[in-house]
Amino acid sequence: LMVVRGDGALITAEFARARPIETILSGPAASLVGARYMTGIDDGVVSDIGGTTTDIAVLDGGRLRLDPEGATVGGMRTMVEAVAMRTFGLGGDSEVSLHERSLTSTIVLGPRRLVPLALAAVKHGDAIHNGLKRQLLSPNTSRLDGRFALCTGVPERLAAGLTVTEARLYAHISAIPAALDRLLVSTSQVATLNRLVARGLVHIAGFTPSDAAHVLGRQGNWDPVAARLGAELFARKRDGQGHRVAKGAEAFSEMVLIAVTRRSAEAILETVFAEDGLDGGVSVANPLVQRAVGRRGGMAQLSIALDRPVIGLGASASLHYAGLPPILGNACKIAEHADVANALGAVVGQVRMSAEARVSQPEIGLFRLNSGLRLDDFDTEDEAMAAAEAHIRALAAGLAERAGTDQARIEISRDIRVATIEGERSFVEAIVVATATGPPRIAS
Repeated sequence: LMVVRGDGALITAEFARARPIETILSGPAASLVGARYMTGIDDGVVSDIGGTTTDIAVLDGGRLRLDPEGATVGGMRTMVEAVAMRTFGLGGDSEVSLHERSLTSTIVLGPRRLVPLALAAVKHGDAIHNGLKRQLLSPNTSRLDGRFALCTGVPERLAAGLTVTEARLYAHISAIPAALDRLLVSTSQVATLNRLVARGLVHIAGFTPSDAAHVLGRQGNWDPVAARLGAELFARKRDGQGHRVAKGAEAFSEMVLIAVTRRSAEAILETVFAEDGLDGGVSVANPLVQRAVGRRGGMAQLSIALDRPVIGLGASASLHYAGLPPILGNACKIAEHADVANALGAVVGQVRMSAEARVSQPEIGLFRLNSGLRLDDFDTEDEAMAAAEAHIRALAAGLAERAGTDQARIEISRDIRVATIEGERSFVEAIVVATATGPPRIAS
């Protein structure tokens, strides 16, 4: 049994049990390996859009670009080598809302995930349909229109420790979706409901990009009627100038899907700016970048181009990424089976283990090898380097065998740092790395 590691390599289950921390981000890493296998692209930006998030990472020379400071979990650096992945709260089930302080109709996506109206109506069609139709018949619009609350179904013991106000509201929520405009009797209860959502006790159902796709006939596995009713509720809302947000359900749904593509492009640019050593968020917010992404005209015609194609993953990649090429200035390759890249990456992965040694010169004429538990001194640089390579070659081969391969191919890389003093070369330090790569052994 092989397990995927955080850098996309495979290790045996036994090895994973001994060092489980190294499986951090193994899922996204497997997707990158699968993307490279399906497309044959060695240099690309991989963007994997799911229901809740979009994960973006970079392929360099056929390998995953790793985070030198380790994976980030909960805002903390783990110092565990893993794929350099940036995650954005953007997906097919992202919450759709409107920018209320703007004179024009600006769509805001996520970062919160909602249960799509079309999906909620599959099981609770009457509750969803009746609630949406009632709201459409009202002469006035409400911020709570098109929103429903329902229990997640977790065990009741997990509801322990609720405040009096939280418990009172939670008692009125059941497995049947309840329209928020009737469930909530005061504005303060919105914050109470959000706390119940954060606790994992309550789901909010509302309009999402998945619903927009149902309205336009680009997705059809759930209930398109509920999706259309939700879109009509949004379309009839007014912006700061008193104009309708959209002419109808189709027009609003088209606006939502365009916004997903635009936000996806911004997320990709934020990632590549960060990889180039810039502040990704600040760079994307720059007015010049926004003009280029929005393709707005002016005396100065601006455009952005990536140096590598985008590889789109996820079941909805073909829907949301079709409009990326003219924005990002490069192709967007979407493999035929992009929705199963993760599983494929786990199958086609290779075992890969590394060992490192450092050679330093603490004093003139003394060369010190430091690698793990080994610490030896040598009289010449050549002797120290040869010993370092032999040592880490054996270490890498042993690690690869433990990790699950009997056919390891070992590559040696050297980073030698020297200084030139009065025209003479002076050795400072060398880092030697051996990488053993091979296919997993197959059980007979």
